[in-house]
Amino acid sequence: MIVALAGGVGAARFLEGLIHVIDPKDLTVIVNTADDLYLYGLYISPDLDTIMYNLAGIANKSTGWGIQDDTFHCLEMLERYGNEPWFKLGDKDFATHILRTHLLRRGIPLSEVTRLLCSLLGVEVNVVPMTNNKVSTRVVTEQGILDFQDYFVRQQETAVVRDVYFEGIENAVPPEGLLELLKSANGVIICPSNPIVSIQPILKVSGILPILKELPVIGISPIVGGSPIKGPADKLMRAFKIEVSAYGVARYYATFLNTLIIDTVDANLQSQIEELEIHAVVTNTLMRTLEDKIALAKITLRELDKIL
Repeated sequence: MIVALAGGVGAARFLEGLIHVIDPKDLTVIVNTADDLYLYGLYISPDLDTIMYNLAGIANKSTGWGIQDDTFHCLEMLERYGNEPWFKLGDKDFATHILRTHLLRRGIPLSEVTRLLCSLLGVEVNVVPMTNNKVSTRVVTEQGILDFQDYFVRQQETAVVRDVYFEGIENAVPPEGLLELLKSANGVIICPSNPIVSIQPILKVSGILPILKELPVIGISPIVGGSPIKGPADKLMRAFKIEVSAYGVARYYATFLNTLIIDTVDANLQSQIEELEIHAVVTNTLMRTLEDKIALAKITLRELDKIL
């Protein structure tokens, strides 16, 4: 059984390839929930939904998030009522949030709600939120403290970042049974996700990091040629004084990482990464097609087998 830590579009695209080379039932994905938010009275889990929609084969192919061929009539009507539609939610997407919120209000934990939603969409992968407790990413900027989605979506990453912290993380515990499942894993994959706001919250959930240090762990760098493929990882890494490079990612994960897969454009960093006692594998990590995703997944599994 393989466990993957994930958040965002990069992770979703990689996992789409991974389920073509292993039995989906042998894969558990622990997903970041620190960027969840309430909007229009609904509980929205952007990373969970992005992972779920991609694994179900219904994600918007051009954006990687949202649902393919969705319409936006509900959002248009909300705008007519005077609401600012800064967070783009399609009509089908709204249905997910309506049902999730309804179930949460009945006292069903997020992990069970996620299991149900995935089952109804035909997703065989075990998709698990990192915690059932509420954790919120706060971005400290020159303009004040912003919710992550406010910074990322509404502000379009324009505010200068000074720090990031996770409100509520000190009380976050994994869903029941997750630590036992993680201990039994054959290996762990750190998906090509934002190290600061996608992976770090998962690592901070009580009990997860100590177990990772005892397992074979392989990561895929989300930084290619000194820039993220998507999202604000570069701005956030600089705020933490982390070099925006595949080497910076390797140093950030150095306490538990065995192998890091880096893109061919970063081949010059291979020896530098290996000085950290982390094996570096050079290959194409840009996932433009399904074939690219499958090829990267095969290489990842091959290199993980070498650690076992």
